[in-house]
Amino acid sequence: MKKSTFLILCLEGAILSFNVAAAAALVPSIARDFALSQFVVGKMIWLYMFPYGIAALIYGPLVRAIDAKKIELVCIFFFSLSNLLAALSGNIYTCFIARFFMGLFGASVIPLGLVLIANHIEQQRRGKYVGIFFSATFVASLLGLFLSGIISWRLIYLIPAIAGLFLTGIIYLYLPSFKGDVTGFKINYFAALGDKRMLFIFAYIFVISLLYHGIQQWLGVYFSDRFGFSQFLISALITLTSLSGIFGEAFGGVLADRFGRIRTANLGVLLMVISALLLILKLPFVLLALLMIVWGLGWTFNHAGISTVLTDLPREFLNEAASLNSSVRFISGGVGAALGGVLMQRGFSVGFVVFGVSLAALLFLSKTLESGR
Repeated sequence: MKKSTFLILCLEGAILSFNVAAAAALVPSIARDFALSQFVVGKMIWLYMFPYGIAALIYGPLVRAIDAKKIELVCIFFFSLSNLLAALSGNIYTCFIARFFMGLFGASVIPLGLVLIANHIEQQRRGKYVGIFFSATFVASLLGLFLSGIISWRLIYLIPAIAGLFLTGIIYLYLPSFKGDVTGFKINYFAALGDKRMLFIFAYIFVISLLYHGIQQWLGVYFSDRFGFSQFLISALITLTSLSGIFGEAFGGVLADRFGRIRTANLGVLLMVISALLLILKLPFVLLALLMIVWGLGWTFNHAGISTVLTDLPREFLNEAASLNSSVRFISGGVGAALGGVLMQRGFSVGFVVFGVSLAALLFLSKTLESGR
């Protein structure tokens, strides 16, 4: 794979991710703008995740029938228009619709990125490329989160709208055709999930994503409600999860190659458990900042390890695995965000205990990822 091609893939991931993490931090600001409850506005989180998760199922198999370049051209263009609609929305319902279509079209980026890396990068170097690819998404998340504390929430959607339209032109001019990968449309989901190891891997991904988003998507509300922090401080704290994630994805990819995929994933879970349980305490700002760094490292170590596992799966299941990865993560993330809203309304400590203990249980189930037993 040429460096320019990989760079375009990274730019796509960056534009996709610019306001994904910022969405949670912006809930208090949007709620104030529309004079609504934060828990009502919080629905825009899972209204993005559910269509993303469902649409992702089609993109992996679709790339067998249609040139990946054509798919990305269409999807990035309409993803950009959806961001523009959100930026110009006059009420929360328009914002909800925009988020729905952002999920629908944005779902193409990660599956196709993983498929192309798996098809065009040798196995012993995939962890590195997977790590760099996802690091680009965290750089964008970091920038979006940082800016969310100092500029209008509408600009957080306008920026990727403009950048996405510009990237559409770059894709048209410079992204090479992948017609050589086209073999004919075929869906192997039943066969793929009939493989016990595949089934265990995606059951694990479903649970880890549900638990992560059950906490992550309500951190902005937690910092606002329990501590009374300003939008700037809320964004700063959540920004730290993306800042640490940049290094977590890149270093996690290297660890996955050298230390082992599953060991790297388990190290990430351990850091997440520690973070979740310590959030029960009403800590000073400095310790909260440190905790957000540890939380971000934990998630990205796990993410890099598991994502690299997927690139090692049998070739006949690769496209399905790439799509299932995004689909399962975002559908379960949407469920986690909704469940987190229910639990956090009963008490933030209740939510952190439930999610933290559940994360700890995953440490005892990780061997199934290797053996399928």
